[in-house]
Amino acid sequence: MTLDPITLSVIQSGLQQVCDEMDLSFSRAAFSPVIAEANDRSDGIYAADDGALIAQGAGGLPVFVGTMQYSTRTLIKMIAAGKAAPPKPGDIYIVNDPYLGGTHLMDVRFARPFYRNGELFCWLSNTGHWPDTGGAVPGGFSASATAVEQEGLRLPPVRLFKEGVLDHEIFAIISSNIRVADQRIGDVKAQAAALLVGEKRLNALMDRYGDDVVREAIAELRTRAAQQMRSFINGIPDGDYPATAWIDSDGVVNDPLKICLNVRKSGDALTFDFAGSSPPCMGPMNSVRATTYSSVYLAMRHIFPEVPMSAGAFEPLLITNIEDTFLDARYPRPVSGCAAEVSQRIAEAVFAALVPALPDRVTAAPAGTSGNFALGGHDPARGRDFVMYQISGGGYGGNSDHDGLSNGCSTIGISKAPPIEIMEQAFPVLYHRYALHEGSGGAGMHRGGFGLDYEVELRQGHAKASFVMDHGRFGPQGVLGGGDGGTNKVTVYRDGAPYTPEHLSKEQDIPLAAGDRVHVRTPGGGGYGNPFKRPAEAVLEDVRLGRYSHKQARDMFGVALSGEPLAIDLNTTEQLRNGH
Repeated sequence: MTLDPITLSVIQSGLQQVCDEMDLSFSRAAFSPVIAEANDRSDGIYAADDGALIAQGAGGLPVFVGTMQYSTRTLIKMIAAGKAAPPKPGDIYIVNDPYLGGTHLMDVRFARPFYRNGELFCWLSNTGHWPDTGGAVPGGFSASATAVEQEGLRLPPVRLFKEGVLDHEIFAIISSNIRVADQRIGDVKAQAAALLVGEKRLNALMDRYGDDVVREAIAELRTRAAQQMRSFINGIPDGDYPATAWIDSDGVVNDPLKICLNVRKSGDALTFDFAGSSPPCMGPMNSVRATTYSSVYLAMRHIFPEVPMSAGAFEPLLITNIEDTFLDARYPRPVSGCAAEVSQRIAEAVFAALVPALPDRVTAAPAGTSGNFALGGHDPARGRDFVMYQISGGGYGGNSDHDGLSNGCSTIGISKAPPIEIMEQAFPVLYHRYALHEGSGGAGMHRGGFGLDYEVELRQGHAKASFVMDHGRFGPQGVLGGGDGGTNKVTVYRDGAPYTPEHLSKEQDIPLAAGDRVHVRTPGGGGYGNPFKRPAEAVLEDVRLGRYSHKQARDMFGVALSGEPLAIDLNTTEQLRNGH
């Protein structure tokens, strides 16, 4: 290597900064709260020849780390094969086809070729979650879809911008097939502008250091990422590490789906073998290949966060035997639950497999659901239709060092629930409750974090509610003797009468009238270690704060409490724990 370490580090940080500025620009300019407030988006830089990841914004969703690489590679191959138009400076391709390296249809990707001295140097790409792309239900999360066409408009790679100019004919086709289309132009322009910001910042970086130096740095960073990942893998004892994770149902057939995983460590590589997983399912809980790969990558990013974002980090990770399972969906299988739900169950399986080998690094299972809740209807006060989409947090799993975080963002990203004040301004809703889901943290020496408990009312007009969530039947897994986290609970109140969906946390087109409410309690994280080894004083503090009841303290942790003020009954606690 001819680059000195300081220059290499500065260029690495510079590439990261380019992506971070794209992320910031995208969120600041977007119209939709799910992008502007929840940050359900990502930006990155990809190699011109093979689409390999060069850098990704730190504030972007980790699940896109693999899918955007996959979709960029697919675009390059389609251009080479004459199946997509060749690029010109200023062009921006749009694509959301899940089978071409995407996730679900609502995750819309833009890709812009980046030229230096007339030659294609790399690709700038981003993904934003559009609140609606058409389909059977507002928001796209059709819990009972049996074909992808029911989920929305599917776009192959086409140039939405040609040499910097929006193609209004293509945009007219898109806007004619989605709900609340007049608001999408704001997101489209924000997404395109973010890539333009990236082009300017990357040009400035290359002007400063020179094309050859930056090119050399990119190659070196990829090599070092692979070496660093291999060095961490070397610390895992050779052998097989099996695990199983479950999905409640596919939304159509009310039976669980199984993710069967065996992680084999041999030398400096890991093989993730999914043989024995459930076959393709009827409903929307299928995962496309790109999302399955990306789910493994993001799980390893959680375990080894020191490894930089680069395609090199993926090279020692081999994924096998997903063919003929629901983890490798092919057209026309529905896939709306793949990115937000199935991906997190795959990551959960990876965590469960590797916690015995890396107990100081791997946590118990987190909440593992994005809590996808879509509400679409008519707002008479404003005289227009609306589509509201909300994601929500849950508890993180306990770990070797401390309890799990409460109401944290999902495993797949840093997206957060939009502020309720923004939601109440933008949509005809009123939140009556927004609190912790008490009692949902799995018992353990280090307990799981708590989920979210919210209740929202439709104030006026009419609407239909749809849910694609998970962990309603099985709580997030505890590890090393820890208990499972609390399950996801969804209750809809219509005319004051409670209704629980047949599939627990999956349902679509539930009609709501003014005054009807939706009550959601998201999962808590799994517990880590023997709950009877948790300090009794910590259990007492949790009860004092209302996180657990007296009975839960006794049954889950073996701690008896009594008196006023509340105190630990030492004799009974000793008997409970010794008799365990």
